[in-house]
Amino acid sequence: MRPDTPAENVDHAAEAARLERTAGLYPEDAEALLLRAAAHLELSGDRPAATKLYDRLLSSDTPAALENPSLVRALKASNLWEYDHEAEARAIIDGVRAAAPRDPAPWVIVAEALESHDELEAAHETFTEGARLLLTDVPEPPYSTHPLLYGRHRVRRMLGLAHDGWDTLADTLHSMPVSLDELHDPKRVWSLGSDDPADLEAEISRLRAELGAYREALSRPFPVAMLHWPAGELAELIEAYPSLASEYPSYDAHLASIEAALRELASSGTPNLGVVPGTVPSYEAFAASEGASPSDPTLLPQYATTLAARGLAVAWPPQRGAACWCGSGRTYGECHGEDVAGKR
Repeated sequence: MRPDTPAENVDHAAEAARLERTAGLYPEDAEALLLRAAAHLELSGDRPAATKLYDRLLSSDTPAALENPSLVRALKASNLWEYDHEAEARAIIDGVRAAAPRDPAPWVIVAEALESHDELEAAHETFTEGARLLLTDVPEPPYSTHPLLYGRHRVRRMLGLAHDGWDTLADTLHSMPVSLDELHDPKRVWSLGSDDPADLEAEISRLRAELGAYREALSRPFPVAMLHWPAGELAELIEAYPSLASEYPSYDAHLASIEAALRELASSGTPNLGVVPGTVPSYEAFAASEGASPSDPTLLPQYATTLAARGLAVAWPPQRGAACWCGSGRTYGECHGEDVAGKR
């Protein structure tokens, strides 16, 4: 499925089946692919089948291999509650909170599950626990934590609580034309019953702003991605396929070419740029699936696109203060973004 396919034209059951088949071909990416398949099953209305996929991931022979077990559990809990398995969902949510994951996504999912079932106090506590764990002494919140702050702001508005420091931070991070206070105003729904055209026009503007934010978030997993070979992988690649040496004269040149290409794309207005790391085994598997030789340089951009479509790309440029995409261990501003850090 293309990322720009209109939602109403998607056969969610068929897409879920396709993703399950793809997971069988790429077991190293099974977690991400099966989570997407489960999401399609939820959208199709087949929530029990989605739960089976979550259980399949959690009960695998190698559960330690899951990259984010808390995320899988959070999604399972949210799904269970939607088809009347409240007690089990609550138990899983309690377990996710007790595990204190360092990823914001599980916190957001379980908090929103509580919120959607009118458990506003519990949702507020959950959003706050996640914010306290992930954002205390953090100079600038990473993009992935923004939904945590926005959700907390929304619940606090519904509870009628006064703004605090994190609410102010959420307001600062929010970039849409309509303020968070307007978007999260509990009285907004009243305007839908108003006879005043101005009220309805204002509500339409707010909904457009929300839709813009959702579209931006949904577009991020499908960037235009540049292929990055870590140093060891690049050495192994050239040793196995010497004809590719002309594509990669040196590791430093490889890194420089990635940064230069990304900046050129950005300057031309191309959105949603990213960097995706390659490995020799997965590249060889990709070449075999295409019936081609890994020494064929025309496969390289296709390989990058395939990895990006499987959700493996990292957004570029990194957030201020985040690690550089090249894996040097330094921040982007100190590494490949050094000469543009002051402009951001």
